[in-house]
Amino acid sequence: MGGRESYWTISMRPLHVLVFLLPLILAYELASVIYLTNPSKGTRESIKAERLFVEFFDLFGAAGAYMPGVALVIVLLVWHFISADKWRVRWGYIGGMAAESVAWTLPLVVLGAAFTRFGGGVAAGLVEGGNGAGLGGQSWQAKLAISIGAGLYEEMLFRLVGIAAVHALFRDLLGAREVAARIVAVLGTSLAFAFYHEVWLQDGALDWLRVVFLTLSGCYLGVVYILRGFGIVVATHALYDVVALLGGPGR
Repeated sequence: MGGRESYWTISMRPLHVLVFLLPLILAYELASVIYLTNPSKGTRESIKAERLFVEFFDLFGAAGAYMPGVALVIVLLVWHFISADKWRVRWGYIGGMAAESVAWTLPLVVLGAAFTRFGGGVAAGLVEGGNGAGLGGQSWQAKLAISIGAGLYEEMLFRLVGIAAVHALFRDLLGAREVAARIVAVLGTSLAFAFYHEVWLQDGALDWLRVVFLTLSGCYLGVVYILRGFGIVVATHALYDVVALLGGPGR
């Protein structure tokens, strides 16, 4: 197997995904304690997707705000054991994954810029409240933490879990063809991804332009996930949010 071909395969394997994402997981957990927690009020801001995972684990007695991160690490380790891959990390490929994530982010930035040009702040981030609500007064460190958390836990919810669940439903239970099951999984989770965010205007009307942007973004991220795996799509999502929340005018 050639070096170029090896990269596309190995960069999608669980051990390399774990090594690639572990700094982001640790950075988010640390930053959430420092920048998203208010000790005097006893409150901690978090990503909606992360809260959903916390509530899910609470049902089984596994309480703790850190549980989604722990669960993600455990899933990748178990996946690695099941795959029976070697415990060998090709560090050059980790750098390649970072560079590739930047490349995948660029089309999303262009898409966001196009929608922002014609629809105001419609594309300002892929996090809930990403249209500007509730984020304007945050420090850049808090926005950076929110961007990383959104990349990790929204992709964990909608791509890692969501696409797998919808694909299994249509492919294994309903007997759909592989291509059809994948298309339905990407489209279905993209619509769910859109309405998970704030898409309602102050007058109660639906912000259709933002729905379209978020659905297209979800489809794009779904394709990235299928083609390039979980590590790349997490970094792509997080990088886009960093650009959108920190790089725009007046942010």
